[in-house]
Amino acid sequence: MKIFLAGATGVIGMRLVRLMLAEGHVIAAMTRTPAKIEGLRAAGATPILCDVFDQEALSAAVKGFRPDLVVHQVTDLPDQIENLAEFLPRNNRVRSEGTQNLLAAAQAANSSGFVAQSIAWRTGPGTGPILDAHENSVVAAGGVVLRYGLFYGPETFFENELPPHPRIHVDDAARRTTPFLAGKRGIFTITEDDATS
Repeated sequence: MKIFLAGATGVIGMRLVRLMLAEGHVIAAMTRTPAKIEGLRAAGATPILCDVFDQEALSAAVKGFRPDLVVHQVTDLPDQIENLAEFLPRNNRVRSEGTQNLLAAAQAANSSGFVAQSIAWRTGPGTGPILDAHENSVVAAGGVVLRYGLFYGPETFFENELPPHPRIHVDDAARRTTPFLAGKRGIFTITEDDATS
């Protein structure tokens, strides 16, 4: 399968690149960071330098690759959890404008599938109408929403401690994502406690 992975150098995206390539998929791996291009190429993916907010360039990149599936793992989060509050407006923009741009690009490229990241906790900062609209637009387009628990493990906010429930080790989250690349539709939960919802 040809997969366009947006957010390929994020904490879960970089794990998905390895898993997808190991399964024999052909991957276009999108990042907005020029310094990460060579690492994606070395991993065996086709690197795409693009910003999810540049609708014209994004549409051209997706259409040029002609993927069977578009996977939306884009976030805009800080390296330190203490700075999360100041990043939330940007992350909300990813879920609103960014999601709409990716859905439009997938449609223009006649992609048959769309998978998007979401969150399993339903209260607190980063939830509410923007998150609901993000999920609803993906489902309305016939796509899959994956509600992940709080990630813990290497390169996460919780490298050396367990976060509260709902949670999931980031390696397990990536591994449990791959079955959803093959056509399931709807909203699913990926946590330590749930297989699906």
